[in-house]
Amino acid sequence: MLAEPATAAAPLVAIVDYGMGNRRSVEKALQRVGARTLMTRDHDELRAADGVLLPGVGAFPAAMRTIRELGLDDVLRECAARGTPLFGSCMGMQLLFEDSEEHGGAEGLGLLRGSVRRLNAPGLNLPHIGWNAVRWVRGSPLREGLPDPIHLYHVHTFAPHPADEEAVLGVTEYGETFATVVALGNIYGAQSHPEKSSAHGLGLLANFTKRCAQVIA
Repeated sequence: MLAEPATAAAPLVAIVDYGMGNRRSVEKALQRVGARTLMTRDHDELRAADGVLLPGVGAFPAAMRTIRELGLDDVLRECAARGTPLFGSCMGMQLLFEDSEEHGGAEGLGLLRGSVRRLNAPGLNLPHIGWNAVRWVRGSPLREGLPDPIHLYHVHTFAPHPADEEAVLGVTEYGETFATVVALGNIYGAQSHPEKSSAHGLGLLANFTKRCAQVIA
């Protein structure tokens, strides 16, 4: 599943550096699957990348506030509109949606329709921390070569509820069934931490890297 080490012809994946997320771990995971990486908040560097990965750990409102202050919201929307493959990881996936109810609510990037809501998990501990079996609900290049189900590592209290069924690629359960992998056009995301999810998480990132390579093919 893992790609060869990155070469000069490998796709360049820009990791959005806005101060929230496992940026170094994500960077190492992408390099392991064959991508060249650039950790940046520079607008022109993001625009020039073959793919963009938006990480995220923490609170949705604080993340969006920082993204807006840095002017990254418009840049990310521009990259998405141009067809650049964009992957949201963990809270970065949540930020792709229209809004979240966390801490009184906040608007997201709106690249995918739907809202982020607190997990409905009565009697279960929150945040949800652990490995979950993820079932595929349809085909996509993002799941190419991966078994059904796969197991991914999650750490979260909130989860997205896509308004478009066709955006849902993989689902899992913790109190309720929720979308944990999404794919719609050039927009992708995983509620889990792919960089901490062993071979299956690396498989997702490898397939995203292959999608980015198509930009320069």
